[in-house]
Amino acid sequence: MDTHQLAQDRIDLAHADPHGRSAHLVVHDGPLRQTVIALTKGTRLAEHSSPPAGSILVLRGTVAVTTADDVETLPAGFLTTLTHDRHGVEALSDAAILLTTVTGTEPAPPA
Repeated sequence: MDTHQLAQDRIDLAHADPHGRSAHLVVHDGPLRQTVIALTKGTRLAEHSSPPAGSILVLRGTVAVTTADDVETLPAGFLTTLTHDRHGVEALSDAAILLTTVTGTEPAPPA
């Protein structure tokens, strides 16, 4: 999978979207999900709760991840773990991120 092209395709679609965003689920394997989300400059994802585990890898542009206590600015190439606090995301430039989440846990197989 060419993540550079996927990021550009999503950014192009975000520009065509009246809300300035586009998302595409690229991996769905049990509780693991990876989604490419593109946001046009100034577009925000409103504050929301985190899944049990997650991370953001910035593929293109710069985003700000905000919590009640902090703002973390992430340029392209940066990876961060999502805290378990409520958070929001704002595109400081046209941006695409790879959001990786674990939506639950599966019991370990019997020994």
